[in-house]
Amino acid sequence: MVTETMLAKMENCKQVCIECQTTCIETLNYCKTQGNIDMTLMCMMRDCAEMCMMCVNMIMDGSEFAGRTCELCAEMCVRTALACELHRDEKIKAVAAICRQCAENCQTIAQQSAAYFRRPNSLTIAEVAV
Repeated sequence: MVTETMLAKMENCKQVCIECQTTCIETLNYCKTQGNIDMTLMCMMRDCAEMCMMCVNMIMDGSEFAGRTCELCAEMCVRTALACELHRDEKIKAVAAICRQCAENCQTIAQQSAAYFRRPNSLTIAEVAV
């Protein structure tokens, strides 16, 4: 049974993931206009944005993989934040704050997800592969 507290945490996580995804995409577009921006950093922001959206989709679907998806999203957000904090451009540095907020929310969902994201599934991998 999903408690009101957990529903609020999931909703908050979804909203922060959406904000992080939007910020990363907007900053990517900004970087494209600046020239001479590290492609590795741009790829990290793109990957972070994609993972944030996947996290939202998994939570909304109640996927049994939502917890692990949130855990990976948190890791990617922390790494993106670290890379952005090292950059000299203030707009890129600003991405770090939302990435850290997203990581914190995703880590909370990852830690508490086992009881909330389970679907009965009697299929085995061998049956799916057929």
